[in-house]
Amino acid sequence: MESEGEPDGPRAEDVLPDAIALPDVLLDLSVPHEYVNELVALRGRLVADPEAMTLLRRCVARFVRGMGEIGKGWEPPAFPESTGALGRTFHVFVFIAALPYVRAYHLQRGVPADVSRRTLADLGRHMAVHRRRVGTSGLLVPWWIGLHFHGELYQLGRLQFQRARLGGHTGEAASAAGLDTGPGDLCLSVHIADFRGPLSPEACDQSLVLAREFFARHYPDERYAVAECHSWLLDRQLQRYLPADSNIVSFQERFRIAYEETKADDKGPVGFVFGDPDLPVEELPRRTRVERAVVDHLRAGGHWYGGHGWFAW
Repeated sequence: MESEGEPDGPRAEDVLPDAIALPDVLLDLSVPHEYVNELVALRGRLVADPEAMTLLRRCVARFVRGMGEIGKGWEPPAFPESTGALGRTFHVFVFIAALPYVRAYHLQRGVPADVSRRTLADLGRHMAVHRRRVGTSGLLVPWWIGLHFHGELYQLGRLQFQRARLGGHTGEAASAAGLDTGPGDLCLSVHIADFRGPLSPEACDQSLVLAREFFARHYPDERYAVAECHSWLLDRQLQRYLPADSNIVSFQERFRIAYEETKADDKGPVGFVFGDPDLPVEELPRRTRVERAVVDHLRAGGHWYGGHGWFAW
């Protein structure tokens, strides 16, 4: 947030689409259709509230500052439940108001229009994730969408690639393996988006090809020696339950383990697989191999852990 005495920054009401244009913008961002009318109505409430507009202007000014710089994005304010639908969707309007800035940045970097569109459409996907979890409009983790709208993350085929910096453990592991890199150096962080179809080896291969071409062309000034991934999908315990040729095991085999996590995270797999991390384990369905793996392991008294892997880029 801006401190007292700092300028309010760009006039967000000059950037925020009007009620006629807003539905098309929302659909371009893959916002679920059932939330379009609600967001158009909430736009009217937002524009009519001077304090809310002041906050919006300040958030946009803070967010677009340092566009494209790694780790210089936005720390979104939290809103209590008492703020209702407008508080729940406020971050969505910040991203909409920031659209011209990220699009200008993409244009400056020569990012193809289809990559830009698919990357920013993750806003709508995460509204669908919020709906699956909570049943209402909103964003569970607005800071995550901030990476997309700040030029730090791109959707390239099945996978997402984030311009990032190596942490201590992963950087040390890569350095020990003989790579000319270490903690704090540039890397690409790989993420697996939901609602994107199977995580097949063919789809992942295609994503890696696209990513190598994309970053070499549009970020030639940056050197990436390592790609990393931090996900429960890299927990090697999954290999006890899944066949060796499964998509998840094949994905795991791409990575070298950087270090072993010691803190259990059982809610992570439950949330990603079933949509809600707080669902009772005894009530979880066992319809697919992944569901059975997650459920059977927990019911047997086991725990899941985040995996940390890397490979040479």
